[in-house]
Amino acid sequence: MRPTRTLRAAACAGAALLLAAACDSSGSTSATGLNPPDLKAPTKLGRTEGQVDLIAWAGYVEDGSDDPKADWVSGFEKQTGCQVRSKVAASSDEMVKLMKTGEYDAVSASGDASLRLIASGDAAPVNTGLVPNYKDVFSGLKNGAWNSVDGRMYGIPHGRGANLLMYNTRKVSPAPTSWSAVFEGASKYRGHVTAYDSPIYIADAALYLRATRPELKIKDPYALDQKQFDAAVALLKKQNANVGEYWGDYLKEVSAFKSGDSVVGTTWQVIANLAASEGATVKALVPKEGSTGWSDTWMVSSKAKHPNCAYKWLNWIVSPKVNAEVAEYFGEAPANSKACAETKDRNFCTVYHAADENYWKRIAFWNTPIEQCLDGRTDVTCVPYAKWVQAWTEIKG
Repeated sequence: MRPTRTLRAAACAGAALLLAAACDSSGSTSATGLNPPDLKAPTKLGRTEGQVDLIAWAGYVEDGSDDPKADWVSGFEKQTGCQVRSKVAASSDEMVKLMKTGEYDAVSASGDASLRLIASGDAAPVNTGLVPNYKDVFSGLKNGAWNSVDGRMYGIPHGRGANLLMYNTRKVSPAPTSWSAVFEGASKYRGHVTAYDSPIYIADAALYLRATRPELKIKDPYALDQKQFDAAVALLKKQNANVGEYWGDYLKEVSAFKSGDSVVGTTWQVIANLAASEGATVKALVPKEGSTGWSDTWMVSSKAKHPNCAYKWLNWIVSPKVNAEVAEYFGEAPANSKACAETKDRNFCTVYHAADENYWKRIAFWNTPIEQCLDGRTDVTCVPYAKWVQAWTEIKG
């Protein structure tokens, strides 16, 4: 069974989200607004410890027990002698909490968790020279705002995906080319609009406003001052009257588009593929304003008890054949440029735009909003994610 990714960015509440990344004695911070603890990456690897403890999204660490056709853990264990123990997390918030215990060696963090782990010192910088397969990772995934600070990588990219606009080709006409179909034009499909159920969806509204209301001067949809944030929230409150369902489980979204309960809204490529294969008359696209999206990164705990096995896992999971297996099973673009030659479906990387860097330049990958504006502004304070969570409750009523 294909794994379901339920509300992977939701429930990111609590004081931890404030990311109190302190300034240094001069009052300055890094270019990203963060000044993480001065942790060192290893300069060489030692003997493997015989075990590695992982936190992952469902479908990332498969040993054949859920699906006999999905097993890339057994080969790793045989090759390295590192026995894998993994825990599936249902949200980024859960991943952060688990990493803070110090009981896990590595985590497949999304952008809405990675900056928290970096700022708190729970994730250590990674020596990419100790991960041979890193050299083949697509350039667009390296040194991202969500997985690096001042040029220091804090993990190894795993894969990426875009949040697309999907519509029923029989019921939505003319074919939409803009996110206006779910915002200003949503009343036309009142009760049949669907949206992603997560506070991070506020960034989707901000991305749309960046293109349609230039006077707001939004540069980064994850770096919103109070005025910009209020505008995004107001847009989503207006949209709420037309939303029939906020979705988190993608199998439910497939069902809604098949039944006609939903006719237009946000989606992922894997959902669009599955819905079409089951008879739904749908198409999905990146609208003219661009889209948000996710990029997951394997990060190593600063308290890792099995760091050598953790590094072996990082290299294994982004090796061409394994990265291809994971990408096809999960439904996302692989991180390794050589993985496309290993996919069973020879058209897979074309469908998922794996090697199309111009495509990914249109995607604003999830990041964690913090008070120190991620767009570099220092004359204002940006709204931290804890307040995004509060606002999301108000938006949904």
